[in-house]
Amino acid sequence: MMNVIAKRNVMKASEKFGVSEEIGKWYQVASKAEWVSIADVKNSFPSADKVGNLLIFNIGHNRYRLVVRVDFAKRVMFFKGLMTHKEYDRGEWKIWK
Repeated sequence: MMNVIAKRNVMKASEKFGVSEEIGKWYQVASKAEWVSIADVKNSFPSADKVGNLLIFNIGHNRYRLVVRVDFAKRVMFFKGLMTHKEYDRGEWKIWK
């Protein structure tokens, strides 16, 4: 199982954008996952991408991006941010790599 660090922060951010239900579903899958690679992630979330140590998930019909730092060996994900597509395109999230 993956340990998702800062669930409270993830849920708080999802409320800001009105995607709490979708983030809740993502959390249910991610926290129970046995992922060891991006291929495993893509089995659950086909549109997910890996950039360095970050996983990027499309949320809200591709309107938002959920960014988490992943350590597959330790089975842990750290919430980094939830942002609009426009904010994501600015690339400021790349500092988290």
